Amino acid sequence: MLTKILLGVAVALVAFIGFIATRPSTFKIERSTTVSAPAHVVYALVADFHKVGTWSPFMKPDPTRRDTYAGTPATVGHSVAWASSEKASEGKMTIVSLNPPEQLQLELDFIKPFKATNATVFRFEQAGNGTTVTWVMTGQNGFMNKAFSVFMDMDKLVGADFEAGLATLKNLSEAEAKAAAAQAAANAAPNGAVAGDTAK
Repeated sequence: MLTKILLGVAVALVAFIGFIATRPSTFKIERSTTVSAPAHVVYALVADFHKVGTWSPFMKPDPTRRDTYAGTPATVGHSVAWASSEKASEGKMTIVSLNPPEQLQLELDFIKPFKATNATVFRFEQAGNGTTVTWVMTGQNGFMNKAFSVFMDMDKLVGADFEAGLATLKNLSEAEAKAAAAQAAANAAPNGAVAGDTAK
């Protein structure tokens, strides 16, 4: 009886492993939002890794997190390496190509909790008086990722973080654009008068 049970378990395990092997070998996660701000304003918040933590859920600080920056912001080679014992996370993000303020390509090297290298692209396209920002991540699905995808919808899980990050990026960009417009109007007003003031 025990032999039959063990044989059944072995057959089920082999079948499950075979099913995992049929899962897609690559993945792509993509989300977009439209921002009421010029492309250069949004681009600046993405291309400077010192600022990415203000909007990206993946770069939120925690008490054990340590970030190490290198290179000049918004240039090829600019990078940030992170390590967090609280989240058991470690990796590095690097700008590998750019076409400001239209596109930015990054390489993500994960060390913990698993090893992987993914490509991320941000596209900034004019949309009327604003900008449509598209965040795309692609990579290879190893065995563990394939197994995980059997139980969890990776697009839905990671996509939710993309959506949250883009929403915060939108708010920050629009606030910066509004502040810049107000400052420009104040500077252009005669004798330093604030726009909207009436002459006496």
